[in-house]
Amino acid sequence: MSIFVFLKFTNLPYDSTIQILGAIMKIYPLLLGLGLTLTISLAYDANPKMQTYIGDLKIEAKKLDPSFTDFDAKRGEQIFSNEHIGKRGEPISCASCHGKDITKEAKNAHTNKHIKPLAPSVNNERLTDPKEVEKWLKRNFKDVYNREGSPLEKGDVLYYIQTK
Repeated sequence: MSIFVFLKFTNLPYDSTIQILGAIMKIYPLLLGLGLTLTISLAYDANPKMQTYIGDLKIEAKKLDPSFTDFDAKRGEQIFSNEHIGKRGEPISCASCHGKDITKEAKNAHTNKHIKPLAPSVNNERLTDPKEVEKWLKRNFKDVYNREGSPLEKGDVLYYIQTK
């Protein structure tokens, strides 16, 4: 069973946010002891088009796996960080080009072109246009995994990126 807590920091005073997080952390061990999981999702102020895109990915993921409940940033971090033999026959990961710290500028491993930070927290152009997001997810999954990403993988990676 999952409990989703949405905190919209822009609408809550700092003290209230700290109190809510403190209360959650106090009951978290109890929930784990009961076999429950708690997912804290910081409200992502995605524009409506991105919200629709993520919703569509959820629908597709549910079709492929009826037990699907939501995307997971930890899985997304693993997908982003783990190396695979890419399309050029060499070990590569998403982090090879975007860097391990996606809040900083990076350099493409093959072209040496500079890549602006991927994290929306420092680059407000990121994750705003579903067509661009889909284009780059498709291209980058093919570069790293030699295939398109599944809806689950795409959603997990997007959730990971949103946390940064």
